[in-house]
Amino acid sequence: MAREILLYDTTLRDGTQGEQVSLSAEDKIRIATKLDSFGIHYIEGGWPGSNPKDARFFEMAKKLNFHASKITAFGSTRRPDLSVEKDANIHALLKTETQVVTVFGKSWDLHASRILGVTLQENCRMIEETVAYLKRQGREVIYDAEHFFDGYKQNSSYAMETIKAAQEGGADMIVLCDTNGGSMPKEIEQIMAEAVPNLLVPVGVHTHDDCGLAVANSLSAVEAGATMVQGTVNG
Repeated sequence: MAREILLYDTTLRDGTQGEQVSLSAEDKIRIATKLDSFGIHYIEGGWPGSNPKDARFFEMAKKLNFHASKITAFGSTRRPDLSVEKDANIHALLKTETQVVTVFGKSWDLHASRILGVTLQENCRMIEETVAYLKRQGREVIYDAEHFFDGYKQNSSYAMETIKAAQEGGADMIVLCDTNGGSMPKEIEQIMAEAVPNLLVPVGVHTHDDCGLAVANSLSAVEAGATMVQGTVNG
């Protein structure tokens, strides 16, 4: 039986990280309206805790009716030195009043210890507590596992531990990310095939095009069980 594949567009956030790309809040509204007309399931509007322009987009989006698309706010898990209830970035996500919130966290043990400066156990607590808090606020929560494929190659058991923490928190969807864009299609397919059966929630994929393989890697992930594909209009 054919599976429905959900399309999640991140042009308004990840797509603005390319060279010479700068979108105003008004630009973002026009693009979101067009994406909605295409029937895209999810539109990631931006990171409201990071800049006023994205916060303005969400204020403008509240006044519009989207027919096919769910507008999504994006942000990180709680800071290591704060409880989730006191984290201003988490509150910025809730202030958008979007039905869906996407949060990302660390999957690679190296990043947890070297970049965040936390123990591996604390990183998992940050993930679970953030997802659980957002779920208690009535949000649909998508968890993006940053650098998952690279982290899995180095320490597969810990990478799996991080996404199981998101599952324990109540995530509605877990998205595995090839953030560096350096994985090959066979690697994506193999790792997806190993990860998907060990989760009880739907799994998506987010690939980058650094090696020109984002489309191929996304297709490989779908073959291995992914039910959501994240992407951008402009690559």
